[in-house]
Amino acid sequence: MKVKQARTAGFCMGVRRAMEMVLAEANKNRGPIYTYGPLIHNRQVMGLLESKGITAVDDFRHLKQGTLVIRAHGIPPDERKLLRASGLHIIDATCPRVAKVQAIIRYHTKKGYCAVIVGDRDHPEVIGLVGYGNDRAYVINEPREVAHLPDCEQLIVVAQTTQDEQKFQKIVAAVKDRFPDALLSDTICDATRSRQEEVRSFARQVDGLIVVGGYHSGNTQRLVQVAEGVGLPTFHVETEDALDRDQLSQMEVVAVTAGASTPNWMIKDVVRAIERIRTRKETAPARWLRNAIKFLLLSNLGVALGAACLAHAAAMVAGRKPDLLYPCLAFLYIYSMHVANRFLDKGASTYNDPEMASFYSNNRIFLILTSLASMIGVLALSYFIGPATFFAMAALSILGVLYSMPIVPPRLQSLSRFSKIKDIPGSKTLSVALAWGAVTALIPLLESSGVSFPGAVVSFIFVISVTYVRSALFDIFQAQGDLIVGVETLPIVMGEKRTIHLLKWVLSLGALILFFSPLFGVVGPFSYLMLLCLLTLALCLLAYHRHWLYPGTRLEAMVEGNLYLAGLLGLAWQLLT
Repeated sequence: MKVKQARTAGFCMGVRRAMEMVLAEANKNRGPIYTYGPLIHNRQVMGLLESKGITAVDDFRHLKQGTLVIRAHGIPPDERKLLRASGLHIIDATCPRVAKVQAIIRYHTKKGYCAVIVGDRDHPEVIGLVGYGNDRAYVINEPREVAHLPDCEQLIVVAQTTQDEQKFQKIVAAVKDRFPDALLSDTICDATRSRQEEVRSFARQVDGLIVVGGYHSGNTQRLVQVAEGVGLPTFHVETEDALDRDQLSQMEVVAVTAGASTPNWMIKDVVRAIERIRTRKETAPARWLRNAIKFLLLSNLGVALGAACLAHAAAMVAGRKPDLLYPCLAFLYIYSMHVANRFLDKGASTYNDPEMASFYSNNRIFLILTSLASMIGVLALSYFIGPATFFAMAALSILGVLYSMPIVPPRLQSLSRFSKIKDIPGSKTLSVALAWGAVTALIPLLESSGVSFPGAVVSFIFVISVTYVRSALFDIFQAQGDLIVGVETLPIVMGEKRTIHLLKWVLSLGALILFFSPLFGVVGPFSYLMLLCLLTLALCLLAYHRHWLYPGTRLEAMVEGNLYLAGLLGLAWQLLT
């Protein structure tokens, strides 16, 4: 079945910020952590937080020590004063957009205005907003409730940040009829507005819509209401287990969106489950092709083939005569290391890619045996190439396996927070890039004669640029799962914005070297073709940064496609010249 995933699905900025703050605190292991009420309206995420020792409480007065987190919805100011006097360590995770609405209400009610809040009376955000109203705030949820408002000489209308845009405008029109001079502050969050507009656009594109999110989540329920309002067959599910497969099998194309409190891994689970549903029009060859491509991706054979393509392109950049030996060596090494490290470090994959985690669990024996066979193949092929290559590849293989294994004795682990190489903040991205660069660009130097060392350096820089940006992009896509299990990848250490800025510099530097090297006779003109690979990677980075595409199969395939593009360009150049 074809699935169209909403670009705006998943955590909004406020929820993501709150999750990052509470998980970062949990990873510091500084004592008990509590959230003042459920951090978000999602049972599965709350269960995950409880497994990490993060407890939701409705009454903090019995707490003697620890950290208390104010959730994204915010709280009234009188409760905030009590929290400050409690002696607990307070982390304020109030969404900045909610805080802005609080400030607007406080400012205007102090000047004598009445504040009309369009929202749900019992919602935590609205309860907090009312607290800033200086006893002059009124909550309404329907146009007819405008008649019950008191007479106010000055009045301002605001909205709960997750309100339905069209409903808000109807209520505003009713308010304007009674209070023509009323001020209006449209405080609906941009993310909420974008989600609702995207849901409405699906009415002309798909046969049905799946909304993923908690059954008690207000913003998720509103997405369902918006979809039903435009006549779109809609299914609200918390997990893939709730999918109505019989009804969905009658459809050809369905869309998937999610509430602001739904994490990426839950959306991925639902999308993958829908993709496995067989429609009436699906043919056997199409199903076979889809399963074959999925097998290549899940088994890591696809990325290993990409490494072989990159090794071929690296040879062309360095001016070496391309052969099959080094691409095969790269294929075997990358496959064995990826599979081995998946088994040695499977914590984050449960959240970052649930389908791959399930695939590894179901095909454990096959993957272990093929990984071991690939490792033996690496040593055998490198021995055939030459002794220097053999010892270098043996050292690289040992380092690759040790990356996810404890190297500090158990008795000394309490003295340092780093017991594995992967525990070093930001080490993953650099380690992956160096390993790829070594096996594709540097190892071939050991047994080759007449190869220009400067040309090999340019080749190495090209590979490092491609693989560093590729690895960092995937780290950005997988930041939620890495943060949950406490892995300090580059975007977690530096932040997403700084990481993206760094990747722009890496691509720019790589492009400058590829452009000027042929002018100084360091490498041949094939270097110019490789600029296309850096350009397509830059487009992937831009598509994510500008929200043209969101993390998912399409964007990840575009990133991986750069490896194959390099190989195809190398093959075309070789045939033409």
